Amino acid sequence: MGPTPKIGFVSLGCPKAIVDSERILTQLRAEGYGTSPTYDGADLVIVNTCGFIDPAVEESLEAIGEALALNGRVIVTGCLGARGDVIRRAHPSVLAVTGPHDVNAVMAAVHAAHPRPHDPFADLVPPQGIRLTPGHYAYLKLSEGCNHRCTFCIIPSLRGDLVSRPIGEVMSEAERLVAAGVKELLVISQDTSAYGVDMRYRTGFWGGRPVKTRMTDLARALGTLGAWVRLHYVYPYPHVDEVIPLMNEGKVLPYLDVPFQHASPRILKLMKRPASGERNLERIRRWREVCPELTIRSTFIVGFPGETEREFEELLAFLEEAELDRVGCFAYSAVEGAAANGLPGQVSERLKEERRARFMAVQERVSAKRLGDKVGKTVRVLIDAVEAGRAIGRSAADAPEIDGLVYVEHPGKVKPGDWVDVRVARADAHDLFGTPVRSASRKRELVAAN
Repeated sequence: MGPTPKIGFVSLGCPKAIVDSERILTQLRAEGYGTSPTYDGADLVIVNTCGFIDPAVEESLEAIGEALALNGRVIVTGCLGARGDVIRRAHPSVLAVTGPHDVNAVMAAVHAAHPRPHDPFADLVPPQGIRLTPGHYAYLKLSEGCNHRCTFCIIPSLRGDLVSRPIGEVMSEAERLVAAGVKELLVISQDTSAYGVDMRYRTGFWGGRPVKTRMTDLARALGTLGAWVRLHYVYPYPHVDEVIPLMNEGKVLPYLDVPFQHASPRILKLMKRPASGERNLERIRRWREVCPELTIRSTFIVGFPGETEREFEELLAFLEEAELDRVGCFAYSAVEGAAANGLPGQVSERLKEERRARFMAVQERVSAKRLGDKVGKTVRVLIDAVEAGRAIGRSAADAPEIDGLVYVEHPGKVKPGDWVDVRVARADAHDLFGTPVRSASRKRELVAAN
């Protein structure tokens, strides 16, 4: 046998793309390929792209160009791969282009360039597969695609309609991850609350027990594994109400990632989004009545075509009243192929950025108030890093990469993946700061930081 081919890998985009990258890397390892952390050490490079918005397209094309310049042999996959003409025009010398979540096509391209080296033993791949996240947390993807046709989004044209994974398969993967030391499962999809709708909530089996392919039933089952369970990309459907009591009971984290996008009924209609601002406010109040510790994160778009100053002010009023804990805001970006591009009343770039800045100023005040309420309380923290004599971690209110952090002074002998109970000493608009609670006889008033 000749030397083992080594594959370089560049992974861009959202957590769903990370899961796709993990599956490709797992298959590569299973077939005996090696990996290389450098371009010059790789026999070829795979670039998993993002194509959701124009800046992501530019970043993906730049990454492909860099790989070509520094290696020369490149296979492209991911969301931008669904628009192969864009890639071929910019980089005609790539070896192959495949679309998203298509491991078989990627492996076929790898085989064409470097035939699989040998039949490996099963133990070349750990039970949990190859992952790109730290050992103590992992993404758990429920489905591919989306049934919505939001006018600002082209995801369905890239990834297709909703296709849910069998619940037994999802639960078996979650079990393997927890058995491998994962302490936090981040549940992701394009629309987590729609999980199973394409299967008509078919009953599956896990551990010999029947379980419906449905978000509430999945959350309840995941809650038995002993790990933090964090729900992302949850649309505000009425049946989401069923999950809130599980959060109050400690079965899953009291955390919901709900992409509201706007508050104006007219703008939401133009976006083809479900619900309205008024109903969402009522729903948020009910959720917090059932689970007072609930953390709500969301994303919004300002400067959508036709958005008036009055409608933007309506969005700011919603933000003040809803008091959402974690919020991201994007100035509307015209994406090639999105229906919203043809809407009248396009907003100028200057006004978009002005509104985004005003929006974030309001949210910063809200966030500072919400975090300030945590001062003097004790929160459980999952440590992500230890550096310069302090530990950095996250509470139940903080998802990795997108939310705030908890900075722990004088942490003692801790390492990534450890739990630490932290007394909050101060807060700013985004993060908490505190010290470990060391007394074994302290009162047990642990709360989720929201």
